[in-house]
Amino acid sequence: MSAADSLVDGGFALYVHWPFCKAKCPYCDFNSHVRPEVDHERWRRALLAELDHFAALTPGRTLDSIFFGGGTPSLMTPPTVAAVIEAAAGHWRFVPGIEITLEANPTSVEAERFRGFRAAGVNRVSLGVQALDDADLRFLGREHSVAEATTAVELAAAIFERHSFDLIYARPGQTERAWEAELRRALAFADGHLSLYQLTIEPGTRFHAMVEQGRLEPLDEDTQATLFELTQELLAAAGLPAYEVSNHARPGQESRHNLVYWRYGDYVGIGPGAHGRLTLQGTKLATRTTRVPERWLASVEAHGHGEEARETVGAEAQRVELMMMGLRLTEGMSLSRLERLSGRPWQHSIDGKGLANSIEAGWLEVADGRLAATPTGRQRLDGLLRALI
Repeated sequence: MSAADSLVDGGFALYVHWPFCKAKCPYCDFNSHVRPEVDHERWRRALLAELDHFAALTPGRTLDSIFFGGGTPSLMTPPTVAAVIEAAAGHWRFVPGIEITLEANPTSVEAERFRGFRAAGVNRVSLGVQALDDADLRFLGREHSVAEATTAVELAAAIFERHSFDLIYARPGQTERAWEAELRRALAFADGHLSLYQLTIEPGTRFHAMVEQGRLEPLDEDTQATLFELTQELLAAAGLPAYEVSNHARPGQESRHNLVYWRYGDYVGIGPGAHGRLTLQGTKLATRTTRVPERWLASVEAHGHGEEARETVGAEAQRVELMMMGLRLTEGMSLSRLERLSGRPWQHSIDGKGLANSIEAGWLEVADGRLAATPTGRQRLDGLLRALI
């Protein structure tokens, strides 16, 4: 495969990280920070400078999507969002109908800014609703109410071409009956996409400390599995089948940006702590930027970017990353691409015993030149990957 062909596989995307939040949620291990004040003009200049830096490395590319993530990107000013989009359009070609997504929290103040973001060029919004129960919202550290969340979703539907929202389930004490009722309520005002994540207790979070201290008991694994299966069944019946482990969409409404990740495409990451994967002169490189906001800002102002040392992603690491990403998808991954990355027949790129056992157990299937995890396999994805890799 030529270097030019390798650039096409999986697509090309831009991720913009805004690291600031009003408060740190107790389950969050993302690179997010609470600051009393933010100099928006200074941050706009820095984001544009780092964008220039990475664009100079990737001339002639065609951009499939832009994603403003965080943190809480809806705390950005619409002029900053507009400036980044305009600069990206000056650096790369846009695919027709490019997807431009901004993550938002559904507080009343931020919802009022939706029209400004739409005018800036955002055409898809992803709302962090997280729960449709006020008590559980307080437990999750969210600052909005259910009423504010539903109002924000309705406003998003009226302003943006596409919208989605997230819910977190498998919360401590949650029952199958309660989650089913919450899911049905969500489906009543959902559009073409829903992201439904199981609550995970990540090291370094407040929830993790509470578990260590015996003040929080996670939901047992059997109940988590039951809720996962219920989620798959209800969403599929409603016409939003899973296209990835935690993401559901009507056909054609999948998140194009996240598909670039899961299909192992190339992407530029700008902003504090942003990661990227770039194919430069036929070599796959991993990029990352300085994580602490103030250090990143100082580096950009001094050097034009906050990038730290790049790392070459060798053939073996690419094989592993392709499988880790691709097997999350219902569509699975291309076996011919696996062969190109590993340089050998795909059967020799996977643990043979693990492959046979996974197929026999009903976790994996091979068909039409693709390797895909079954619904049962996606529910046990960590174990499946260990068996194959």
